Amino acid sequence: MQSRGSVRRDEYGSRIDRRHSVILAYSIPYLSILLGSLFPMFFVATAVPLLPPLGLMMLVSWRLVRPGILPVWAGFPLGLFDDLFSGYPFGSAVMLWSLAMLAIELIEARFPWRGFLQDWFTGNFILLAYLLLATLLSGAALGVPLFKALVPQLLLTMLMFPIVSRMIALLDRLRLTRMRAP
Repeated sequence: MQSRGSVRRDEYGSRIDRRHSVILAYSIPYLSILLGSLFPMFFVATAVPLLPPLGLMMLVSWRLVRPGILPVWAGFPLGLFDDLFSGYPFGSAVMLWSLAMLAIELIEARFPWRGFLQDWFTGNFILLAYLLLATLLSGAALGVPLFKALVPQLLLTMLMFPIVSRMIALLDRLRLTRMRAP
């Protein structure tokens, strides 16, 4: 029999009133998006774009996995950071990431129920629209060869989105880990 003031734990050591680390709870989403923006410049150097926009994929995944974790205006500073490293004209990611956050907000207001297919379609639509609009804003000579070169990046983006969303779900679990009791 436990006394009234003691904390009751199950066999795994969890508590009902567990506390989360404030630092982890607020920093993991932003740091993962910033690292996603930096990731494509480290490994592959090609003449055509191949890697998907991982920073935007993580932003969209965080917004779809945890709708309340990032405010709508978060697309502005995160897009500003991505503009520094993406190679696109300065301001394009600020505008397109902010529009992506507004689009997700409008879709979720219109369709409050959610499922895998809706999230997958929403995320892929936003990512593909971003890639096409960023290509148009880049100042490149538009033509069939440009869009043929863009197809592998579009396909890889569509295929990687569920994987990135799963990684974000795992990061969300890490974000909500319990602090050690003093």
